[in-house]
Amino acid sequence: MAPSCSSRVAVVVGTRPEIVKVAHIVGLLGNQGYLVNTGQHYDHDMSGAFLNGLTPPEVVLSGVGAQPRSRQFARIIEGLGEHFDRQPAAAVVVQGDTNTAAAAAQAAHFAGIPVIHVEAGLRSRDRAMPEEINRMLVGVLADWHCAPTRRDADNLVNEGVDRSRIMLTGNTIVEATQAAVPRDGERHALLARHGLEHGRYILATIHRPENTDDPERLAAILTQFAKLPLPVFFAAHPRTRAAAARHELQADLDRLSPSGPLDHRTYLALASSARLLISDSGGLQEETTVLKKPLIVVRNSTERPESIEAGFAHLVAPGPQITRVAQALLDDVGLDQRLASTPSPYGDGQASRRIAALARSYVV
Repeated sequence: MAPSCSSRVAVVVGTRPEIVKVAHIVGLLGNQGYLVNTGQHYDHDMSGAFLNGLTPPEVVLSGVGAQPRSRQFARIIEGLGEHFDRQPAAAVVVQGDTNTAAAAAQAAHFAGIPVIHVEAGLRSRDRAMPEEINRMLVGVLADWHCAPTRRDADNLVNEGVDRSRIMLTGNTIVEATQAAVPRDGERHALLARHGLEHGRYILATIHRPENTDDPERLAAILTQFAKLPLPVFFAAHPRTRAAAARHELQADLDRLSPSGPLDHRTYLALASSARLLISDSGGLQEETTVLKKPLIVVRNSTERPESIEAGFAHLVAPGPQITRVAQALLDDVGLDQRLASTPSPYGDGQASRRIAALARSYVV
């Protein structure tokens, strides 16, 4: 018989990256933990498929997806507050910098339940980035901070967090990527399904509000993608499709023959076989260090400078610089060998085990 909720750890997710990054933690907790899905990503292609393979969530909130940020916070805090009143958890694990993570940390704190923050301490110093505010908010509320790198741990100390409440764990994306990237046979089949040849294309994704909400910025990105020296496989996020239609950029988008969202294994298969990656994703800045691929990051700032310092990622603003940097990377004949021999700055692939052991220490 499974323990009651009062003696189990609640792992709260609501988006694709969270589901990917906590899957191993949930598995290691077994019946000492349970999954909560806030439904922040309401599209089945963006969330439902990622829950496949995990024990189904015991708690699923409604009325969160497709809502403004303030309503998402209010609904998550209210829904989780009611749940924790009925069934207090031993501890609550939140991951990263999403609205789900920040709101769930508040709900747990209000209920007097310890908060464990996975991927703690990342900072971009860019307060215009909604995720930066979420990261800082969880940093104030968390009882334990699971920092992926020493830089992240130092960020927390500089903000007044006691070192005794910081655990240097590495990032769970390392083991998640290692486990999920398809082997050669499956990868070749996936490439064939999408009409791609190994090393003969660029994989691109764009979804952040800073790039999709500004019509001039999005137009510049789509224009540069069309000028890249290799074919671009553009995995278009639903937000990007909606923004292109809203900004009357449908023709620019269609010129790239965009695909829909990809499941995680397909995405990793295509990323591991691409010659170059271009994205504004935070998670891909970590995954690329495991896949050993060069990445152009189309953003104003990044909370993952380790990827840039290690030589995997290159921060680029929208505009002609995208094609200039892309050409330079494609012309660098020694790049692949250098990246292949460079270790990931995000740890040894044991982060989930460390975090699960910490979470289990709260179970009665």
